[in-house]
Amino acid sequence: MKDDGLELAGNRNFIKWPVVALMDFVTVIGFDDIIYNFQNQGLGVVTSWIVMLFIYVLPYSLMVGHLGSVFSQEGGGLTSWVRGTSGDKVGYFAAWFYWVVGLPYIVDVANSVVVAFGWLISGNGNLEEYMSKAMFGILTTAIFIGFIFFEHLFKNKSLEIMSVIGGGAMFLMTVLFVVMTITSLVKGFHIATQPFTLKAFLPKIDGHFLTTLGLLIFAMNGSELAAPYVTDMKNPRKDFPKAMIMIAIMTAFLTVFGSFSLGVFFNAHHLPNDLKMNGSYYAFLALGRQFGWGKILMYVFAVTQAIYMCAQLAILLDAGTRVFLGDISKKYMPKQLSKLNADGLPINGYWMTTAICAIIMFLGGLLPQINDIFNWLLNLNGIVSPFATCFLFWAFMMVRRHSDRYPTPAYTYIKNDHLAFIVGAWMFFITFFAAVAAFFPTDATPGTALYADTLIMNVLVTLGLCGIGLVMPIIARRQRNNNGAAYTIGQWLIISLIIIIGIIISYAISRVTGVALLLRLLYILIVDALLISCLTFVGRKKRA
Repeated sequence: MKDDGLELAGNRNFIKWPVVALMDFVTVIGFDDIIYNFQNQGLGVVTSWIVMLFIYVLPYSLMVGHLGSVFSQEGGGLTSWVRGTSGDKVGYFAAWFYWVVGLPYIVDVANSVVVAFGWLISGNGNLEEYMSKAMFGILTTAIFIGFIFFEHLFKNKSLEIMSVIGGGAMFLMTVLFVVMTITSLVKGFHIATQPFTLKAFLPKIDGHFLTTLGLLIFAMNGSELAAPYVTDMKNPRKDFPKAMIMIAIMTAFLTVFGSFSLGVFFNAHHLPNDLKMNGSYYAFLALGRQFGWGKILMYVFAVTQAIYMCAQLAILLDAGTRVFLGDISKKYMPKQLSKLNADGLPINGYWMTTAICAIIMFLGGLLPQINDIFNWLLNLNGIVSPFATCFLFWAFMMVRRHSDRYPTPAYTYIKNDHLAFIVGAWMFFITFFAAVAAFFPTDATPGTALYADTLIMNVLVTLGLCGIGLVMPIIARRQRNNNGAAYTIGQWLIISLIIIIGIIISYAISRVTGVALLLRLLYILIVDALLISCLTFVGRKKRA
């Protein structure tokens, strides 16, 4: 029997590889990703996309296909790959970092849902006119909390349906945009970017370009999120690599032709400041007006975007949780986080998700405008996401270095183990470098207060997310050694007080003008180190 992309074999449901590809495509690339990088690099991003497709996206997807084929019986995805190659402890850290770095993106996706409904209701992107920063934060929080608590409604089949609709519709909208762009060129419509020459397609290699590489990589990664569904495929060793190749082809079309089309409707040398937040809507608004259709295409895209972003939230929460808890040693996790409710969902993990996302949103609220909040959350993903992706390339390097220890995959990326290891090391290096360079803000002018505050928050959030992951095994160890109680009430009050004081002082210092940037960064490093050291010290003292 067949039903909506599922094959039924006895009592087992199998997902077809094109459905897995579309489910994963939702999390890999979207029209917004084209917009983001178009603002960063202008029309030169077309060349960047082409180069990155061959030296990054294609090997990236094929490495995922290789690892998925080697570990075709494992359901933890990246967690299983790292744990199977480097042990439980490294597997835990890979799981933690890969899960936690997705939280800024969850907030960013929820922001995009608010923006989509804003366009649907008002017909424009002027959120500042009818919405305060506080209201923007409240609506964003309400959306991701709503998805967290209604996650049990999105069973596998529902996820597949929503992802197929969202991913398919977004891909078709992009195809429509490209086709109508070509039609407008044939009809002789005016090209906004002038001069529209070969030189305009060459990126300017400078310091700003290096800071944008992280977001470029972020836009292309994510194909490994399909890995948890490998156990739901009938023949995963053969079909999973097919899904990865399909994703690479769709990504190639979307990025190259989509960016080219944007250069037709936007002057790449003078782009709107809010292009990252509203650029997709501006694009379809301009396209509709050029063909005399008014705002019809913009509204169609807004509906598609809302569905697409909701599908992203559902997939990110579901697949991210599977990766995090699917195959890690429980000795590194506090028992509360591994607790499942009646629906089999880690409800306490969702509470922690809510708390971390709320703190990230609170920090964003310190920035001057909603557009600044949106840009910061987006660019933050260009830092944390590539760092987490480094674990994937590490796992591939280990598999190829010790290929005799692992099953022969049905699909092999590069037959020669030595050459494959070198390619994996290259991918690891450029990803790590891009993540470090992305710490420096791309949407603020150096020397301004916005630049300083954004840089500080980039460092603060990244260190904070890492610090929480380091503390979790300490809490779990204390629970094992103290009959389940990690800390006394008094100890928890002291820790909470340190955190609260740190937040208050950080806020006060961030508002003070004339304070040297180096001193502000140094303060944050000291506060983070003090908190982590406090937790570690208390843990050792209690155990002794």
